[in-house]
Amino acid sequence: MLDYKFIAENLTAVTANIADRFMKADAAAVSQLYNKRTELTTSLQLLQQKRNANADAMKGKGVQSLDLVQRTNLIDEGKRLKEEIAAAESDLAAVEKDLLTEARKIPNMAHPDAPVGKEEKDNLEVKRSGLIPKFKFEPADHVKLGNDLDIIDFDSATKVSGTKFYYLKNEGVYLELGLVRYALDILQRKGFTPYITPDIAREEILEGIGFNPRGAESNVYTLESDDASSRACLVGTAEITLGGYYSNTIIPKEKLPLRMAGLSHCFRREAGAAGQFSRGLYRVHQFTKVEMFVFCLPEESDRFHEELRLIEEEIFEGLNIPFRVVDTCTGDLGAPAYRKWDLEAWMPGRNGGEYGEVTSTSNCTDYQARRLNIRFKDSDGKNKFVHMLNGTAIAVSRAIIAILENFQQEDGSVRLPRALVPYCGFDIIRRK
Repeated sequence: MLDYKFIAENLTAVTANIADRFMKADAAAVSQLYNKRTELTTSLQLLQQKRNANADAMKGKGVQSLDLVQRTNLIDEGKRLKEEIAAAESDLAAVEKDLLTEARKIPNMAHPDAPVGKEEKDNLEVKRSGLIPKFKFEPADHVKLGNDLDIIDFDSATKVSGTKFYYLKNEGVYLELGLVRYALDILQRKGFTPYITPDIAREEILEGIGFNPRGAESNVYTLESDDASSRACLVGTAEITLGGYYSNTIIPKEKLPLRMAGLSHCFRREAGAAGQFSRGLYRVHQFTKVEMFVFCLPEESDRFHEELRLIEEEIFEGLNIPFRVVDTCTGDLGAPAYRKWDLEAWMPGRNGGEYGEVTSTSNCTDYQARRLNIRFKDSDGKNKFVHMLNGTAIAVSRAIIAILENFQQEDGSVRLPRALVPYCGFDIIRRK
């Protein structure tokens, strides 16, 4: 969430940013409500001063000299002020509620260098790494490979759980576990504290992170509850549970930065996601992911965003998977992100060979911290909002796609990247 005063004082820029992101929000309404809140707050304070003056007059040294009429007038004025203050507080509370509702719809400001656009084609490629494999045979996609090698079972999962679920079996199980441990070991060397997070979070935490837990366009599974105060959701990413860890907390400045690595399942409705390039493991309702999260000082967030991107690159370079990095366009940033980098791995079985997203990393500045009330005490004694960043270390299902398709052999087997062999205990997956 942006600062109310910032919105009011930068109305033109905020409105343009909303348009660049192709989002629906009313910055002018926020500005008007903010000004209204200021007026109501001033009026309420004046009434409270009059109430205090009235109370002082009733108990001051001169109270004994007041006649009955004067005392009655003071009592009547006190009652009137009490009613006016109650009404003013009610009006102020209503305006504050509307102000918060409208302000939460406004996205973060975008980095000035973020490419303006709406679709994937508008992203700006900034780097390529690795050699695209050249096969002497027609490469298969991961769905066929997984089925032929008996390591992925979509049909049984559809029967048991529905579409867009899957079973991993045989070497597929060790491949997932190996990828998780491979990523965690790298992050531990980088100073990240590992966590296994809950798979459920309260709605207010999702809203604080910037997710919409309800509505037709929501990608979130909401859990039913008779108690509205305890409504919860399945998390779509450990960004939610890691980001909420310090909600309503003042973090000592000397503890910053905080680097966290969260392992969790991720649940996504993926409503409307269909088609050839969403098949198989690319878009599923449940998968495992290792997420990076950083809390830092405001002046350090750009540097940590670069650090997260370089870690993602290191992970995939270590797997010898060719990839490219793109600077994500404004229309695909999502509300919380100031800037986002996507890492797209080469997938030979995708449309005859093309890049597909496997990780992303976002600098959300103080947007989430303001919504979740996460602050630090600065050297001047003032409490200020931290900056919060997130990044994917490994989204296991998509990493498996890239491994199976890039390392497939002519006989239908798949050789593992060398970095995974110590974690998996084998170097090749063959047909049974």
